[in-house]
Amino acid sequence: MYSTIIEPRVSETDGVGHINNTTIPIWFEAGRNPLFKLFTPDDSFQNWKMIILKMNVEYVAQIYFGKNVEIRTWVNKIGNSSLELYEEIHQEGRLCAKGTALYVNFNLQTQKSERIPDHIRQELQQHDYRNESEQLKG
Repeated sequence: MYSTIIEPRVSETDGVGHINNTTIPIWFEAGRNPLFKLFTPDDSFQNWKMIILKMNVEYVAQIYFGKNVEIRTWVNKIGNSSLELYEEIHQEGRLCAKGTALYVNFNLQTQKSERIPDHIRQELQQHDYRNESEQLKG
């Protein structure tokens, strides 16, 4: 699992006192930074590899200003050129949001997807959701 701590900002708080629903996808993306670095080590947008195809968010509980949140990111599936992530947001030990994101390893110059390299696959497998959830159960 990749873990990222975020301190909620006042500007992300809406009129009813909780973090606005439009903020959650942005926080999930922040939790993906280690994956972006894995695919594009120099952070160059000219060499960018991870292109999002689909994202799903389920809101479970309200999130509030003044208390840090933890973004947890796992690898759910690894395909030939695609990668599905499973993500959660926790605040004070509560699950507040969860979702999935589907990415493709994409070559901007050729405008075609490419196979995920073996060295990246090996790193991704260390963050496999199924393996970690089984370890927690057993």
